[in-house]
Amino acid sequence: MEYLATGLMSGTSLDGLDIAWCRFRCEQGRWHHEILQAETIAYPAPWEKNLSMAHQLPSEELLSLHFSYGRFIGEQLLDFFSRHRISDPGIIACHGHTVFHRPEAGYTFQLGHGAAIAARVSGKVISDFRSLDVALNGQGAPLVPIGDELLFGKFDYCLNLGGFANISFRQDQKRVAFDICPVNFVINQLVRNEYMNRPEQPAPLHEVPAFDRDGMLARMGSVDENLLKALNSLPFYTLHGPKSLGAEWVEDNIWPLFKKSEAVFCDQLRTYYDHVAKQINAVFLHDIQKPERERKVLVTGGGCYNLFLMERIRQQAPGRIEYFIPDNLTIDYKEALVFAFLGVLRIREEVNCLSSSTGSLRDNTGGSTVTGSPAD
Repeated sequence: MEYLATGLMSGTSLDGLDIAWCRFRCEQGRWHHEILQAETIAYPAPWEKNLSMAHQLPSEELLSLHFSYGRFIGEQLLDFFSRHRISDPGIIACHGHTVFHRPEAGYTFQLGHGAAIAARVSGKVISDFRSLDVALNGQGAPLVPIGDELLFGKFDYCLNLGGFANISFRQDQKRVAFDICPVNFVINQLVRNEYMNRPEQPAPLHEVPAFDRDGMLARMGSVDENLLKALNSLPFYTLHGPKSLGAEWVEDNIWPLFKKSEAVFCDQLRTYYDHVAKQINAVFLHDIQKPERERKVLVTGGGCYNLFLMERIRQQAPGRIEYFIPDNLTIDYKEALVFAFLGVLRIREEVNCLSSSTGSLRDNTGGSTVTGSPAD
């Protein structure tokens, strides 16, 4: 059985809208996948501002943005299909852009109304993948582990370095997964804040760097031990999974520590790199006390391209851990690929969310489906 599906993902670091057109094939119970076309659509400045400020909007304005962002996604899909001459996009599975994620309070919200997307494109549009799991007392995240299990099962661990670091692996015959710590969500904002808020010569908005290329800025700094200790002492890191993070947690826990710190910018940035490396490798120290063989870690997400960050992660790795970085398509579009796959599982009415990863009452099949047709 073969399926075509298009997956969409917008990360919290506002890198852009990832679109991946994929083919999936199931043979004798084993899934095979191929990314046929993929592209990241950079957000125009007004959309980047809208998404970054969405959590502050009054309710009616947020609902309006929910629909207008769905229409924006629909337009981007039409352009993507036209550019790549795609006549059959298959199932369209959209994660949307997370604005609120408070599973402990019983809700999660991703911008990008499925009906607004379906009003512009033909076929089945699946969105709102997280809500059912949250309603079942789960974290609603991470959702990628079912893809890790069925598409990338040859690796011992699947680590994603995006806005947040998350990991999945098999433990006691189950797929477990959880968020580890913020990564690009914090690093990118530290860089933006530094260049936008310089009192002596603030950079024009169009000249503000969006990230720390290759980790060059962090490489110039030194570790501030007081800040590092404070970061590593946050209570979240003592919790056992399932557990997940969102922008609200960063606002409440990470930024206050930077505001209290007297370290200069490059030292703060360098310290945060070591914090990320420490928290990632702590997972392996906890899971593997005496590894009987080398363990392979598949690393994807934008953090793969940060040379200094990967250097710090590798330097702090425990013995017999090998970090494997795949081809660029997999690095950049693994999450979009997996959401396309979640859409396929949703259409097949098969489990696409694992309770062992989210802590929900049961495995479930999330996603709301709307069938659209192109506008006249």
